[in-house]
Amino acid sequence: MEVLNEEEEYDWKEVNLPSLIPIVPEPELERESGERRRGRDILIAIDHGPNSKHAFDWAMIHLCRLADTIHLVHAVSSVKNDIVYEMAQGLMEKLAVEAFQVAMVKSVARIVQGDAGKVICKEAESLRPAAVVMGTRGRGLVQSVLQGSVSEYCFHHCKAAPVIIVPGKEAGEESLVQWK
Repeated sequence: MEVLNEEEEYDWKEVNLPSLIPIVPEPELERESGERRRGRDILIAIDHGPNSKHAFDWAMIHLCRLADTIHLVHAVSSVKNDIVYEMAQGLMEKLAVEAFQVAMVKSVARIVQGDAGKVICKEAESLRPAAVVMGTRGRGLVQSVLQGSVSEYCFHHCKAAPVIIVPGKEAGEESLVQWK
């Protein structure tokens, strides 16, 4: 098992997301303690693929609740490449708006340079989220074994939080989020 060096620095850029002014009531009181419900941090690994979007939708429907904060993390080969950064920023802005509309959760986004599996594990280590959510790439077993899998790497190396790997949706399946 490969050990991650905690002192190792890596490049990243914070993404300025559109500011959404939530008109949300205060979180409910907990029955047992009478205190306000505290939100959780949930890390969602994203890329431009359909299975990543499917995992994001799954997290919005099944995991996120009022007062939570989702942390969108996108790994890239270089944060200094303006075209890559702008494409990733556009995707994250769209997902942040959707997260607020669907689940009324706050979003924070980072574009991080490096190997996707290592970057996601390092972000989880520093954030200590309630869960790490990611999709699959939709490769077969043989391809995953030969080329490696980011989700498999995170499953084995991410010790900071439970890793939820959402299976990719089949071709022709409807989206989990239905807009009216």
